[in-house]
Amino acid sequence: MVELANLARLNTLCDQLRHAATPVAVMDAVGQATLDLLGPGLLTINTWQAETGEIGRLWSSDPAAYPVGGKKVKGDTSWTRQLLVRGEVFVGEGDAALAAVFDDIAVIRGLGLNGVVNVPLCEGGRVIGTFNYLTAVESWTGDQITVLRVLGQMALPAVAALAANR
Repeated sequence: MVELANLARLNTLCDQLRHAATPVAVMDAVGQATLDLLGPGLLTINTWQAETGEIGRLWSSDPAAYPVGGKKVKGDTSWTRQLLVRGEVFVGEGDAALAAVFDDIAVIRGLGLNGVVNVPLCEGGRVIGTFNYLTAVESWTGDQITVLRVLGQMALPAVAALAANR
């Protein structure tokens, strides 16, 4: 059952998005709602350039650790095929799962995070970005994953607008 407080927070987010004048304002609103609904953690919103294999960070809830504008090239791995090629959500639980897919695991550990949900942001049947939430969690619930998928879709228009300008 959906808690009424969560519905109220989503209603507030809808109002904020209606008034958001820029893609960054959209991501600010969605980012804060994500942290409000799911608790403390790290949220990043990225673009994906399939042609170059490059991920570019558009938004971060922790710009000191993960600054906006950061870029990295992703090679061919099971993670990239699942998330970035097939457009399927990736759920990682536990330090070993994160260490297997993230080369910045030392930073992630330093922030006390051990779980991730990566949501592909798709437009026209192809992945153009990712919505990534990490937190300290033993295991993810189906409801948490669903909320992250919905919030990611709310950020998609902003990512699409910024990706078009790259």
